[in-house]
Amino acid sequence: MSERSDPSALRFLIGHELRAARERARVKQSEAAKTIGCSQPKIVAMESGKYLQQPDDVTALLKLYRADVAQIDRLASLAGRADQTTWWAPFSEVLPNWFKTFVGLEGLARSQFIYQTVTFTGQLQTAHYATALHEGSPLVATVDVPQIVRARLARQRLVGARPMGLCSVIEESVLYREVGSAEIMREQLEHLSALMDQDHIDLHILPTRRYAHAGNVSEFTLLHFDEAQTVGYIEYPTGALYLQDYDGVAVYEMLAEQLRAAALSKSESAELIRSRAADW
Repeated sequence: MSERSDPSALRFLIGHELRAARERARVKQSEAAKTIGCSQPKIVAMESGKYLQQPDDVTALLKLYRADVAQIDRLASLAGRADQTTWWAPFSEVLPNWFKTFVGLEGLARSQFIYQTVTFTGQLQTAHYATALHEGSPLVATVDVPQIVRARLARQRLVGARPMGLCSVIEESVLYREVGSAEIMREQLEHLSALMDQDHIDLHILPTRRYAHAGNVSEFTLLHFDEAQTVGYIEYPTGALYLQDYDGVAVYEMLAEQLRAAALSKSESAELIRSRAADW
């Protein structure tokens, strides 16, 4: 796991796997509650990530669910680290409550895939581009913009000792959509071009002229972890949907593969980005 600890995000991941394991084993919540000597509402709270799961309880429940030893050891270890401090606490006042879970999960992720249709993902944004996006937004108070931008830059994990892997398919129209000014766009595209020299960053442009069978879906993100199952994320203006069940995530993994197949290669995408930067 990343060094960016977040107890709420860890509880979220642990709770998801506990619920999935119980449902696979066809064990009722009431039976699970008896096993660890608690009430059924506590099991509900543990599975929703609203209660700090203790390693001993996690171990006992997973044994009841006939989980394998590797999963038991992995989740018990995660539970033992779920009481640490939250790295994004200094930015708490400008992060919507529904978004805090994603920020925590993103900080723990080994890598992520994201399909972008309107703007560049926050992991790729420059300070000027992020500022221009938020200035004038009806959803953001002007006074909060500088702190929101600082929070966005603090989230970025593409450089450093333990960078997060990123694969993104970006609609070609994003390269042509002016955010702020031509100067800001040129700086943003030059920033992308520099990042693409890194092996762990894999950006692909999906040409407008190409049809992708997965292209009728909205933007989505897949978060991959070393010690937990993949989580899907779909954002809308006032909230977000988290995909946690195996079948739902598998569908979006398939869509991600289709989008990558339809998009330009990494080298072709880099050439197009450099060309657009020069045009701006």
